[in-house]
Amino acid sequence: MEGGMAPLPSRGRVAAFLRLVMIEHSVFALPFAYIATLTAMFQLDGAVHWGTLLLVTLAMVGLRTFAMACNRIIDREIDARNPRTAGRELVTGAVSVRSAWTGALIALAVFLGAAAALNPLCLALAPVAVIPMVVYPYGKRFTHYPHAILGLAQAIGPVGAWLAVTGSWSWDAVILGLAVGIWIGGFDLIFACQDVQADRAHGVLSVPARFGIPAALYGARASHAVTTALLVWYALATGAGAFFWAGLVIVVGAFLYEHTIVRPHDLSRLNRAFFSVNGFIGIALFVCAVLDLAVRGLAFV
Repeated sequence: MEGGMAPLPSRGRVAAFLRLVMIEHSVFALPFAYIATLTAMFQLDGAVHWGTLLLVTLAMVGLRTFAMACNRIIDREIDARNPRTAGRELVTGAVSVRSAWTGALIALAVFLGAAAALNPLCLALAPVAVIPMVVYPYGKRFTHYPHAILGLAQAIGPVGAWLAVTGSWSWDAVILGLAVGIWIGGFDLIFACQDVQADRAHGVLSVPARFGIPAALYGARASHAVTTALLVWYALATGAGAFFWAGLVIVVGAFLYEHTIVRPHDLSRLNRAFFSVNGFIGIALFVCAVLDLAVRGLAFV
């Protein structure tokens, strides 16, 4: 009986850690890394390299998991003082700080291992990608614009994915990376609106806490307008076809919906805007981009 029960605590710790890092939120960044990866492959030789795609996936998930774990560890005292976050695993003790650091270091090892397996340039630049992931949670302690640091961290994904395929710099990837970073920074402005009272009470810095919720929502709208412009630029730069442009129409519609349901004096649908709409945006554009590349001749076998 004891032998059969022994693995359960370990599985429970793993499940708790995955809840801690919200592993399902990889849906926000992965689709754009895949768009960059597949577009680079299309331009390189017109074929999907599944081994490289797997390594890009491991690198992205590993780095994001490391970043989220660091975020939760560094912010655990702030989380304990905020009613919205007081139930997080490090606050309640469902995950110990030691376990969180163990998971973070394993995730970092996965990221570095995948970068090393991809090419020497990816390995050399890997530390550069790690820095903003660690700086971001400290950002709310010294600047009212931690959302910009988050955006910079997220912009790295598509650029790194392109480097993974070609081993060389691409301005097309930079355009896509900027679009992703500004998009995520924009919806982080929306997300931060729900913590204004707690942030002001405890000295946590953010745009909504400093300038108010209406200003933050205007900032998010401006960010998503810039995101749209950058995605149009990316489509033109890469010679995208009809399916990708259809995806952009869907993205614009989703942005309009998102900014319709969140208002300064009504944040009741904020979670729908943050999780559902933005998750949909990433997946929808990825599907359209894949269809576009397939029609243009990308070979998947």
